[in-house]
Amino acid sequence: MSNIEEIRSIVAKVPDAQVLSDLDATVAWAVKSGQGDKSRLAVTGFCWGGWITWLYAAHNPNVRTGEAWYGRLVGNSTPLTPKHPVDIASALTVPVLGLYGGQDTGIPLDTVETLRNRLKSSSSKSEIIVYPDAPHAFFADYRPSYREAEAKDAWRRLQAWFKQHGV
Repeated sequence: MSNIEEIRSIVAKVPDAQVLSDLDATVAWAVKSGQGDKSRLAVTGFCWGGWITWLYAAHNPNVRTGEAWYGRLVGNSTPLTPKHPVDIASALTVPVLGLYGGQDTGIPLDTVETLRNRLKSSSSKSEIIVYPDAPHAFFADYRPSYREAEAKDAWRRLQAWFKQHGV
């Protein structure tokens, strides 16, 4: 597919439960093949994958840490998406680093603050970083939204975060 809207229309029809199950199957395959180490499991994702990062960190007890690049945090509960990152935040036990843009028109800062506040009651030791002048997809170097300084800082943070948490 060459049109992002075609891809989005397919992704929008996939239940979160299936995505989490597919990720479980991917982890199982990697471990069985000898190419993966379940004791060093981490998850990261961009945009929709950032959304899934939060959910998968709460779903799989083998995840040691996660790093979410943007990704919507709130929404209405539906059969396809019954829970959102803000819904699982207070029960989260896995540390997740969330990286967000202060100028992201699709992820309002009040929802980022709602997540941050709910994380305070969790045992996860998660952190949220907001780059004040960055828009959505500030890491995507193939898009006009790319912000080199923020992207480089975020990449350094991801590497340090994963190292800190043993992955």
